[in-house]
Amino acid sequence: MDLSYWEYKSWFSNVDFTVVGSGIVGINCAVRLKEKYPKSSILILEKGSLPQGASTKNAGFACFGSASEILSDLQHHTEQEVVELVQKRNKGIQRLRKLLGDTAIDFQLHGSHELFPLGKTQLFDKCLESIPYLNGLMEPIFGKGPFVTNDNSFNFGKIQNKYITHTEEGQLDTGKMMRSLIQKCLSMEIPIINGVLVEEVVDLQNRAIIKTPGFEFTTKKVFVATNGFASKLLKSDTVLPARAQVLVTEPIKDLPIKGTFHFDEGYYYFRNIENRILFGGGRNLDFDAEETVEFGQTDLIQNQLEVLLKTMILPNQPVKIDRRWSGIMGVGKQKTPIIKPVSNSVYCGVRLGGMGVALGSLVGEELADLAD
Repeated sequence: MDLSYWEYKSWFSNVDFTVVGSGIVGINCAVRLKEKYPKSSILILEKGSLPQGASTKNAGFACFGSASEILSDLQHHTEQEVVELVQKRNKGIQRLRKLLGDTAIDFQLHGSHELFPLGKTQLFDKCLESIPYLNGLMEPIFGKGPFVTNDNSFNFGKIQNKYITHTEEGQLDTGKMMRSLIQKCLSMEIPIINGVLVEEVVDLQNRAIIKTPGFEFTTKKVFVATNGFASKLLKSDTVLPARAQVLVTEPIKDLPIKGTFHFDEGYYYFRNIENRILFGGGRNLDFDAEETVEFGQTDLIQNQLEVLLKTMILPNQPVKIDRRWSGIMGVGKQKTPIIKPVSNSVYCGVRLGGMGVALGSLVGEELADLAD
């Protein structure tokens, strides 16, 4: 594609900052750059018609880590690293709420509940015993110990008789959040160009060349915010894609369930969306197959989601599936995001580890601050 004079002049000439990826991280990065450099020319490039990846496909959990997740993380990270990571998640949610407002993103603080299947008695007992310890770690972040126990008030099937509740976790509307972020960009005169695949970024020390299938242009600095797709542009850092499969039910009359829920160390998760149930997860059934950048569903995972939906979440209740989809996350051996210079003119904010809603705003801000 040859750019016309008007196209080149209006969008691709004299670009100060180019952000690759229009998800939570990318837009927050662009907003932060505009706040710091109000006279700068900023451009966001997005390969999809909507933010491609997980930003518009996630479950809308404002979460910081269940009891079993934190205990699992402590096997691979120090106490300080785990506390700092939870602190980042909390700061990210607070920044998102402050930036857009709770009404705009439909933020609701109902708490989250970790369920334990009957076959997970040992894990259940371990988590119960660890509540005082975990609350001691988390109290400096939340101002109180957030973990408490609750009875199985929603009558889920085949689970232990208690939930472990995180009182400070909430939920939001992913679609409203992204529409509000996009509107924020437009109000600040930051253009988002959709349908542009960035194939290569060439660093020239004091500037960089952005190469796409149809054209190329020069920009002073580049910020890569493509998370699960980052390995295509970043050769030096390991960011593995992780597909997350999801389904949502048709409306259910008099649905009593309200809040967010996890089980199996966070590999399964569900919530109410008004009078529907959104249910996702199952990546642990086949890690190899789900380490992919291809969207889609598999019978193995979708069938298991339906079984658990009908036996655990809504036992003995007829339910129909309305929609299925998948999103692509970015993960690695460490859960700490990668926020760093890649070269003199290229920076990255990636590997959000499935916590993009919580971490995205803060990662975007810290990514933009690398331009100092």
